[in-house]
Order: sequence, then C-alpha cells, then structure tokens
Amino acid sequence: MNRMQHYLKKLKKYCTDSSYRFVVNAALGLYDGMPDRDYLERKFEALMGTPLHLDAPQTFNEKLQWLKLYDRKPEYTMMVDKYRVREYIAQKIGAEYLIPLLGVWDSPDEIDFAALPEQFVLKCNHNSGLGMCICKDKSTLDLRKVRRELRKGLRQDYYLPGREWPYKDVPRKIIAEQYMVDTGGGDELSDYKVFCFNGEPKLIVVHKGRFIHHTQSFYDTDWNKSYFRQPYMPTTNGIISKPVFADEMMHLSRILSQGFPHIRVDWYHANNQLYFGEFTFFNDSGFGAFDGDQDLEIGSWLQL
Repeated sequence: MNRMQHYLKKLKKYCTDSSYRFVVNAALGLYDGMPDRDYLERKFEALMGTPLHLDAPQTFNEKLQWLKLYDRKPEYTMMVDKYRVREYIAQKIGAEYLIPLLGVWDSPDEIDFAALPEQFVLKCNHNSGLGMCICKDKSTLDLRKVRRELRKGLRQDYYLPGREWPYKDVPRKIIAEQYMVDTGGGDELSDYKVFCFNGEPKLIVVHKGRFIHHTQSFYDTDWNKSYFRQPYMPTTNGIISKPVFADEMMHLSRILSQGFPHIRVDWYHANNQLYFGEFTFFNDSGFGAFDGDQDLEIGSWLQL
C-alpha cells in the first residue's frame, strides 16, 4: 500500500468510525476542556469497545478509571515525580536503591554537556518517554536535537491524554541519571513491574527489549510463568529463570505499596544491584486489554 492509499484509508476510517474519530481528535487536543468523567467514559468505550461502568466497576481497567476520578491523594503527585520521589524512596527503603543522579535542570539550555560523563540518560520528570535521551557515546550527540526534544517533553501535559491527574501539577524538570547496563548481559535493561494490591504483590510483568523488539511476559509471585496475556503486546519466548533478586524485590514492593489500593512498582537490576524505577498508579492508563476474562480476574484483586 503506497502512502496516498494509506492516508485515504485513514481518512475513510476517520469519517465512518466514531470511536477512531474520537481518539484522533483527543490526540489533537480537541477535547482538552471536557470534564474528566465524560472524557474517560468516551475514550474507554472508543479504545476498549465496551461502556465504562463507573458506578459499579468490575474489571481492572474499569477500576483504574474509577481511581483516577475518586482516589486523589496529594502525595500521589510527588510519587510520580521522577525527581522528588527520590527522597521518598531514600526514606522508605534506602538511597542505595536509587539510580545515581547526575544533575537536575529547569531548561535544556542550563545543561552543561561537557560536565556529563560519556554515557548518561536524560529525561523529563513528569512524563514517560517524550524528550528522553539515552546517550551511549557523547561524541555522537546532536546537542541541538537533544535540546529540541527535551523542550517538547517539558511542554507535554501528560495528564491530558488519559486524565491521570497525579501528573497534572508536577513541577517540570529535566534530570540526568547514570547510564545502567543490565546485569544479565547486553545494554538493554529488563524492566520488572510488580503489580501490588493493598500492600501485597500479586503479579510481575517482565519487559524485554523496550527500544528494539519489545516483548513482555507475566509471572506469579512464586515465579511461575502466568497465563495472563495482553493481545497488543508480543510475549517473550521461553521462561525467564527466577532472578536472584526476586525475593528482595517482592519484600521492597510490599513496603512501598502499603496503604494503596493499587500501585505498580517498577525495578531494574544493574551492576548486581536492584534499583527502583518508578511508581505507576494506572497501568497502561487503564486502557490495556487482557485476554478473555483476565481483566475481570485482576479486577477482583483491586478493592475500592
């Protein structure tokens, strides 16, 4: 299919499919002023193909939408802030679990690249991905492009696309962290995401190849490969052996998730050391489909 045919197909879908039209218009910011509940009801039905039952939510994704609207504790804003959360983690479990911080700035123009090491990671503290720079060789960096992308990241209102309100008032900054290499070999860090419910880990998702060939697989807390699957994400082949740090990761996740109906605690393992990644209150922004009745099963773990 050539480019013109591709655009014509998209245009036809835009004209005939109201759900697709809503998603496109939302991405363009046409519904930024819509009240949160109305917006979430429309976007949920557009993406998930079923109405959002906020008055009696049953599935995991429905309950995440409910939490966006009705579980609004001020500390959540600090917890999703990739800069301010560092002090919180140091107090809760110890600073040794933090990836070393190289700098923090309000603007990309303030960054002294000459003072940074040859390898580092730059990211915004209030979003996920936009503006990120993973530098493996400073001599090859296009500094103008890096600064331009960071400005885009700083301008992004990460709250609006999914109405994830904790991100709304995060004071925007740029942070630099040490570049980390996976203990298991290779440059790409595996990402261990622990789904916790009222202080109890229930499910672990392991992400591989996030920037090349992204796959994931689910494990229970005894490290048996789980039947859970999300149809839009390829499953990692084979079985990943139980990591040596698994028990420590579970213990720390219990500490960090106490007092929250649901929170996802993310981890990395590098230099034979476990490192905290981030907190996530709304996995896939509450729009992540599961196979069959799995969304309903996970939803049964989340008590509102």
